[in-house]
Amino acid sequence: MDLLKIAKETLEIEANALLKSSQNLNQNFLHAIDTILHTKGKLIITGVGKSGLVGAKMAATFASTGTSSFFLHPTEALHGDLGMIAKGDTLLAISSSGESEELTKILPHIKRFNIPLIGLSSNLHSSLGKYADVFLDISVEKEACPLGVAPTTSTTLTMALGDALAVALMKHRGFKEQDFASFHPGGSLGKKLFIKIKDLMRTQNLPIATKSTTLKEAIVTMSEGQLGTVLIVDENEKFIGLLSDGDLRRALMTETFSLDQYAIDYASKTPKSYNNTNLLASEALEIIENDRIQLLPLVTEDGKIEGVLHIHDLINAGIKSN
Repeated sequence: MDLLKIAKETLEIEANALLKSSQNLNQNFLHAIDTILHTKGKLIITGVGKSGLVGAKMAATFASTGTSSFFLHPTEALHGDLGMIAKGDTLLAISSSGESEELTKILPHIKRFNIPLIGLSSNLHSSLGKYADVFLDISVEKEACPLGVAPTTSTTLTMALGDALAVALMKHRGFKEQDFASFHPGGSLGKKLFIKIKDLMRTQNLPIATKSTTLKEAIVTMSEGQLGTVLIVDENEKFIGLLSDGDLRRALMTETFSLDQYAIDYASKTPKSYNNTNLLASEALEIIENDRIQLLPLVTEDGKIEGVLHIHDLINAGIKSN
């Protein structure tokens, strides 16, 4: 048995169904878009079995791309959840046959609310087709299932048609990357577009020393700070130097090394710093990567230390550079 051949045939059958459907899109699709755009309430999606699973996915896609939506199971609707439907809503019902018992039972009740009904079915003359104000055809020539009974091609087409509706609505509304991220603040895109330096920087127990701090004292400060770095300030608390563990190792290699020497003598006098804590964390990561540093000191307009941002804080927060 050539399993690879079977897999390829499955993909080809489903791909051909999608292509044919794209060629057959008509004014009904535009009518569905217009209906959803004029929905003042929510877009409610319903379906049973595999259609229900596809409907739940469609509702999630709509909800995350600017169309307020949720999935309602027909059986639950019959037992009280019809109260979730209100004037101003639109119902999108999915049933390949158009005769799913649980679904057809709620259709008369749905019409009592006088709300638009978009029906996705392969049978225009079915109960769903007759009740629908807008009908979208999801019929296919054949299922990829060799027995022709398991919903395969038909569910793929239905899901793709839902994506087509969602994408068209996004385009029409001018839905942008920032809008998507606002619905996904915990996702990588949300983190990239919304988390700022001030949200992640450390401001407490910073390893700060003065010009008169000795190397011996600086080592203690560095160990307590657990950042591998000491920030050095002048008598006005202005940031003037940075002593890293690398600087300390290089100091050990000098012939004149002494723990009683001043830490500032071995520190970098021109350390990188930044004074805009509203900068996106993803952009801060680019600065850190480009300058090949691990710690970015944040200073006020008058040069005083406000906090620090360590590369590990960015990585742990899931921040990625642009």
